[in-house]
Amino acid sequence: MAGPYDIEEIFPDDGVRLPRTQNGGSPQGLAVTLLADYTLRDRAWLPASAIVTLLGEAGVSHASARATISRLARRGVLEGSREGRTSSYRLTAGAAAVLAAGGRVIFAPAPDYEWDRWWTLIAFSLPQGDVVGRRELRGKLRWLGCAPLYDGLWISPHDLTGEARSQLAGLASGALTVFRARHVELGESVGRDPVEAWDTAAIAERYDAFIRRWEPVRGRVGGITGAEAVRTRTEVMDTYRRLPVLDPGLPRVLLPADWPRDPARELFAALYDGLAAAAEDHVREVAGPAVRAHTVAELVAGL
Repeated sequence: MAGPYDIEEIFPDDGVRLPRTQNGGSPQGLAVTLLADYTLRDRAWLPASAIVTLLGEAGVSHASARATISRLARRGVLEGSREGRTSSYRLTAGAAAVLAAGGRVIFAPAPDYEWDRWWTLIAFSLPQGDVVGRRELRGKLRWLGCAPLYDGLWISPHDLTGEARSQLAGLASGALTVFRARHVELGESVGRDPVEAWDTAAIAERYDAFIRRWEPVRGRVGGITGAEAVRTRTEVMDTYRRLPVLDPGLPRVLLPADWPRDPARELFAALYDGLAAAAEDHVREVAGPAVRAHTVAELVAGL
């Protein structure tokens, strides 16, 4: 059974090394979230001093914030410019593209459709020593919503798009075969139900924990302003963005009736959008008028 896994295991790389996600938020992760939340639309330049100030309001020390900016620049996430004694940074085109594409997938509502009960099976065999190839293939399969039913046999209730097929073909350095098939019941206690490839109970608990943590904040959104609005919005984003990636988007017929995906998404949108204006006002006070917050709907539509 595949339990929830780390977001960095499946977030598309595409040549940009985004920071690994850590519980509580790493300085690099916080910096990327801040820049994405307020500059992704136009890739606006922010003074380095403003980024340091905003990270400081999130509890990151001055020295750590400076080091964070340098590391992100080396990773190809940020690019810098200098005018006199003032240094400014913005997301690189590659990082912005990865973040925008990931946002469209992660924050889109789960599709509601009548499932045809056909499964996609992906069988593969990679050389034992090809650790990088194995990790890359597993990561792409996770991103496509697949899970391992057995060693070397991954499944998904969805058909593969043409783009997905091309991506898998380019990754497979060993043997890889894709099938479409229906599950044949062999009787009680015989064989393994395909849905058991996912630990749905653990994923549901992640959603429930998010709701327990943030539901009490919903009623206070209108009164949260300034640095607190930015901190809260950043934390909500940093926490929620892991959940849809851990959730493979299984058809509703395979899920419990009380699956908490929709309530968690609705709560996230209420907080993220509800805090947008107050957070944008504060970031503009710190970083200048170029920043623009976006809503969940705008992120899904494409920035």
